[in-house]
Amino acid sequence: MSKDFIQKHDPDFEKALEHLKQELQALRTGRATPAVVEPIIVDAYGAPTPLVQLASISSPEPSQLFIQPWDANLLKNIEKAIQTSSLGLMPIIQGNGLRLNFPPLTEERRKELVKALHEKLESAKISIRGIRELIQKSIKQAERKGEISEDEADMELKALQEKVEIFNGKIQEVGQAKEKDLTTI
Repeated sequence: MSKDFIQKHDPDFEKALEHLKQELQALRTGRATPAVVEPIIVDAYGAPTPLVQLASISSPEPSQLFIQPWDANLLKNIEKAIQTSSLGLMPIIQGNGLRLNFPPLTEERRKELVKALHEKLESAKISIRGIRELIQKSIKQAERKGEISEDEADMELKALQEKVEIFNGKIQEVGQAKEKDLTTI
């Protein structure tokens, strides 16, 4: 029964890390990347739809994005969705698409983004701790029921702690890379 407790929760650990990576893509650095606008929800045909499903998004210049909807009738809806998003960008209609110019980040804005980054990192660590607590409960419960010995439970708990430290390290690495992106001018 060794490591069964931890292995069946491996996808949960991975999901927490992937969720963090997706959240961090939305944090705007000085460069324009399609990942910044892809999750924006647009009212299309009466249903909320992610922008990435409605248009092609390209980056013709490092500080610019061009969004070309597959249906030109959605241009105004996409423009409205971007204006009301938290990005603080004003789209410019150009032909059958939208151009977004990303101004350089101010020092104050960089500090705000780093603060938001640290909040997201802490949230990911809290998710990992929650998974750890769930596994710890199942190990202790199995020990109480006599399904595993005290030594096996101790080994499982030790292995669990190692797994948690590995994922906290990965979270830290992802955070440091993003912080470097945010603070590099």
